[in-house]
Amino acid sequence: MKDLGIYLHWPFCKSKCPYCDFFSAVKRHVNQDEIITGYLAQLEQYRQLIGNRHIISVFFGGGTPSLIAPQNIELILKKIDSLWKIDSAVEISLEANPNTDSPNLFADLHQAGINRLSLGVQSFDDNRLKFLGRTHNSAQALQSIENMQKHFSNCSIDLMYALPDQTALEWTKQLQTVCKLGLKHLSLYQLTIETGTVFARKKISPLDEDEASKLYLLTEDFLSDYNLTKYEVSNYAAPDRASRHNLIYWQGGEYIGIGPSAHGRINTHNQWFAQTDPLQLEQLTAQERAEELIIMGLRLTSGINKTKFKALCGLNFDNFINQSFLQQAVSRNLLHNTANHIYATRQGFLVLDKLIEGLCT
Repeated sequence: MKDLGIYLHWPFCKSKCPYCDFFSAVKRHVNQDEIITGYLAQLEQYRQLIGNRHIISVFFGGGTPSLIAPQNIELILKKIDSLWKIDSAVEISLEANPNTDSPNLFADLHQAGINRLSLGVQSFDDNRLKFLGRTHNSAQALQSIENMQKHFSNCSIDLMYALPDQTALEWTKQLQTVCKLGLKHLSLYQLTIETGTVFARKKISPLDEDEASKLYLLTEDFLSDYNLTKYEVSNYAAPDRASRHNLIYWQGGEYIGIGPSAHGRINTHNQWFAQTDPLQLEQLTAQERAEELIIMGLRLTSGINKTKFKALCGLNFDNFINQSFLQQAVSRNLLHNTANHIYATRQGFLVLDKLIEGLCT
């Protein structure tokens, strides 16, 4: 029985962050019952389409999915359980913000079936939080992390860096703060200015690219001393604490997306399809599938398994990619290439987009 991940998108937030280009809407009051009823109906439709699957991960993303009433989360999980076989070690994740932490929220989420929580902290500096448009302060973030750890053994936080004029000392202090908390998973993202965001309209400039690269390397070195190893370009974890759901994406697995702007990858009748919500499928060519496997797979420090690559797209990796570019990248110590694996070096991760583009050209 094939493995499947399920992503459920909750698009609503209390406020819109100025750097965010994800699909979301600022609404304090929505008809949750109506929306959840629609999600349940879609899950039934996907069961009819793809048949039985082995559910290894469920991820509630957003938006701010911690705004979903815990009883509605429980309804969704019960529906999934009735439709498919759920793995005994299933990872059921939910994204939350410190400003949505009501006194009993984390306990209620755990009771509803969530077993992994990801908290959008972004910074422990109040001035930086204000700049980023966050509606919590550092004290609230620390309190939320403490509360989260009381109820979840598997948890993570998000932080942002490479902010305008950020120094190595400032970022090191952020890392020192987070490492004292004993977290086993961190998602650390460099600020990028996306078209259409408030930051883009205000012409905000992120940190200089060379300085951002220095912070990136500093991060990897600093966290390794705390047994937090980079396993993906922006994610660090203790042994066996990598996000099971995100690995589905990066390793080319099968998943469905429910909710506005959600998408998935479905294999049915030996064909791969790009799935968008509501239930729309577009068949992927072997070349399209190969390109996305490279785009996603090189994000992992373990890189791409060439045998699995062929199984997932039908093409031979060494025949598909630009061999001339590959040889140049290997000679410059940007890529390691073996008989069955290819992966980026430490320096290669600094120019990952260029490596992906060059291999696929």
